[in-house]
Amino acid sequence: MSLPNPISVSTDTVVTYPDGDLTSTGTVLRVQPLADGRTAVVLDRTPFHPVDPVWPDQPADAGALTTDSRSYPIVDAVVGATDGTTLYVGDAPVRTGTDGWAFVVAHLVDDASGLEPGSTVTVTVDAERRGALSAGHTACHLASLALNDALSSLWTKEVPVDGRGRPNFDQLAITTSRILEGGSLDEYRIGKSLRKKGFAAAELGPRLDEVSASIDRTLAEWVASGAGVSIVRDGGGHGLGQRRRWRAELPEGAVEIPCGGTHLRSLTEVTAVTVALELGEADGALTLTMRTTAQPA
Repeated sequence: MSLPNPISVSTDTVVTYPDGDLTSTGTVLRVQPLADGRTAVVLDRTPFHPVDPVWPDQPADAGALTTDSRSYPIVDAVVGATDGTTLYVGDAPVRTGTDGWAFVVAHLVDDASGLEPGSTVTVTVDAERRGALSAGHTACHLASLALNDALSSLWTKEVPVDGRGRPNFDQLAITTSRILEGGSLDEYRIGKSLRKKGFAAAELGPRLDEVSASIDRTLAEWVASGAGVSIVRDGGGHGLGQRRRWRAELPEGAVEIPCGGTHLRSLTEVTAVTVALELGEADGALTLTMRTTAQPA
């Protein structure tokens, strides 16, 4: 929702979660009551990862805002935006990164009594939840690349490729992706349009076990390599609206995927990444579900 109150926020929230930060000190810029009774608190900087309504794959961090006298549990966090006049919380009319807009992390609390613009607060992120979600997100990207590799022989026409040069089934067929603590759940739709692009859908069922085994072998090789993982910022900025890319130094070469989430720093932080595939049908189309699990080191 939006409220007409004038605001002074004119620049993106500085976000430090791409660097793995779990705590920071910031200044309160805006305290905005919401229609559901909660209050959105905007700071100049934060390590807190919010949900992006455009692609809400990774849930928000858990944690708290703390002043000298009180702690405020953060019940959720979402991407907000302002055109310099109105603050939109969770329903911005533009996509993150649009020129002329400032993009902010809206920390949602049940009771913001005592928090005022100008206040100094410390943000603390729950390390266990962050670590589990970061492992899940890194595993999700790895599994998508391994899936593309395992399905590459089922394409009969040229289509866009991923960072490793494989037909990008993940990008072309995905409908939903959900990052979980220690894993992920991805749903794909294989309908008429994908078949027209050259995907041999009829061959997937008989080869599903083979595909699954191929993915797990590839993932095992990558985990065994202990590959480094990092976040690359386009342009080097630290604002929430800055485009970022996940990068993994895989044995056969580095690969990148656009991503605004949190991640591990190395594959040495997991002992295994595995997948489970399931075929189904919905609305006249074939569906593929991929459940990915990351075992912590």
